[in-house]
Formats: sequence, structure tokens, C-alpha cells
Amino acid sequence: MLFIHANLMTMEPCENGFLTVSDGFLQVQNGIIRALGPMSDCPLQDNGKEIMDLSGKTIYPGFIDAHCHMGLAEEGLNFEGDDLNEITDPITPHLRGIDAVNPLNKSFEEAVEAAVTTVITGPGSANPIGGQFLAMKTYGKNVDRMTVKEPVAMKFALGENPKNCYNDKSETPMTRMATAALIREQLKKAQRYYEDICKSQEDEDTDPPEFDAKCDALVPVIKGELKAHFHCHRADDIFTAIRIAKEFHLDYVLVHCTEGHLIAEELAQENAKAITGPIMTTRSKPELCNASDSNPAILSRHGIMTAICTDYNVMPIGLLPVCAGMAVREGMDYMQALAAITIHAAQIVGIDERVGSLKVGKDADFSVFSCDPLTLAAKPCLVSINGNIVKS
Repeated sequence: MLFIHANLMTMEPCENGFLTVSDGFLQVQNGIIRALGPMSDCPLQDNGKEIMDLSGKTIYPGFIDAHCHMGLAEEGLNFEGDDLNEITDPITPHLRGIDAVNPLNKSFEEAVEAAVTTVITGPGSANPIGGQFLAMKTYGKNVDRMTVKEPVAMKFALGENPKNCYNDKSETPMTRMATAALIREQLKKAQRYYEDICKSQEDEDTDPPEFDAKCDALVPVIKGELKAHFHCHRADDIFTAIRIAKEFHLDYVLVHCTEGHLIAEELAQENAKAITGPIMTTRSKPELCNASDSNPAILSRHGIMTAICTDYNVMPIGLLPVCAGMAVREGMDYMQALAAITIHAAQIVGIDERVGSLKVGKDADFSVFSCDPLTLAAKPCLVSINGNIVKS
């Protein structure tokens, strides 16, 4: 299919920021972006292809929510639809979010309506090590066919949530010290488990270790092949996440990073990456007392690659672009805010080879707007996922 006479907000990084094309075209074939550029390069002789004139409209990459719990926490249901946290054990790295996602949940339809085409979803933050996240598209019925990357990250949690959960049960962890200690202990076990595997592969007389599902799930994290996403709000918890990540040489991402605006200079020195949000909520617990809608703006101004998330079901998934607009209102550069829900979100998570920008060879995930998409009144005229028009 060929889309012509559209403005292209590609979100592909270039010397002057991000590449934009006025009066351009975009060609889709077999679910992939085949070509794009100015109309002067457009293959109008593309025989047999449907052509859509988008004069006066702009094509954007599909939006990405870099952290949420879609499909694991179902609206309108209590225990029956709540698969967020396995609170029988504080250490559950072997749990896979993909096994709990219900793609027929109403939230996926709402995501499409808001041009959110990819979400990073997985377990909650009750456990110090909660399990594995996946990146998936928001349109479909079979989660396996919707998956972009699985696993995409391992979930760790610091701060109040593990404390509150296990304090109610009078079990460890009841303090921040215990939470960090449990994480270190399991990472060390996984480290030794991996070393024993390597020894058995190098020496045929050495037996491999007995299979351990928890350690086995953490081996890619120890090897730096799987990102470690640390749930952390308060500044001291943020620094604990960085401390543990350094000790074990983890490829880490700070999720929420609520008090990041208080320590932005230090985070810039650490070359940290942050997924911020949700920003349109109340200060519902003590560790959110310093929450500020200006957090993503301040982090971005300090050179920290920043994404914005809804943390669904804390916020409706359809408000993701509005959250980016709120960040602009609070001082974030407009293009940086747009990047926070497109290319920067993809880069932070590690799926930018497929999504996050309009580029030849990437998935044909995009939306068409006739107005600024980061405003509350904006609605997409068209949404494409894998080259399929799922909203028009």
C-alpha cells in the first residue's frame, strides 16, 4: 500500500534532531516499511498497489508504552483477573508475563484507539525479583503472534511495595535492606550457576549443575543479554538499583524514577536511562511525596534518555500521548517528548530494530493525525500495525 502527500515525522535521529519530511510518501509491503521519502522519489507507478492520499496529515511512528501491566491486570475483575503478583514467594524470576497476558482485554482496543501500537508488559512490583516482561503489539488474539520480543526485561523492585506486601505476612523482606539482600543473594546464586555450566562445557569430566529454574532465568541477566528493569521511586532506592547493577554488571533501566528530578546531575554522570511515569496521578503513597510532572523534562534536559509510561492499570493506556503532552507543558522539548513514546522508548527497551521510528525495514506500525497527537482532543485518523490498518 502507498500513502502519499503526507508529512512524515519519522523520529529517526539525525544531525539536527529527528528526520522529518514535508509532502512525502510511505510504502508498505508484507507488513514492513518498504520505502519512504519526499514525493519527488515516490514510485507512483507502483502497479496494483492501493494508494491513499494523506494531504494535510502527518504520519507518526506507532506509540510505545515502555512499562505497563496490560493483559495481566484486567479491568472489572478482582482476583479472577488479577495476575500481577505471585506473593507466595519474593523471588520469582522464572515467571513469564507472557503466560498471564489476555490480549482480548478491553485495554488493547483502547490502546489501538490512542495509536499505542506496542507495549512492554509484565509482572508487578510486589516481589524483589518479579519475573519476565515482554514487548508485544496491541492488536491480535494470540499473544505469541503479537510478541515483538520475549523476554525483553527482568523485573526487579525496590522501595515500599515489597516491604508492604511481605510485612502484611510477617515475612522477609520487611525492610529495604532485606529487599536488596534477597536480590543480591539470588543474583550471586545465578552467577555461580552460570559459572558451573561453563565449567561443565569446558571439561567433559565435570557434571553440569542440577537444573534451577530461578537461576536459569537469571543467566541472561548476568550475561548482560537481558535488561534489568528496576522499579524505584525514591532517590535512595534509585541509587540502590544503580549500586546492585554495578556490582553484577547489569544492563539496567530505572523504571518510574520518580525522584529522578532531585538527582538528575548524578544520574547523568551514571549514564542512566529512565522510564518515567505515571505522571497524571495522585501522590498515593509516601514514596511518591516528591512526584513532579516536570520529572521527564528535567531528566531529558540533563541528557538522560527518557521514556514515558502509563504504568497501566495505574492510568488508562489511552492517555499515553497525553502524558507526553503534559511533559511538554512542564518544559520538556516537544520532540524529546514525542521520542519518549517512540524511538527513545524503543531504544531504552531494546526493540528499536523493529519499532519506534519510520525507517525502511522496520515494522509498518504507524498512525496518521490531522492535528497535534499529544493533545487531549487528538484522535488518529488511521492506525497501522504490521501493515494492517486496524483503525480508520
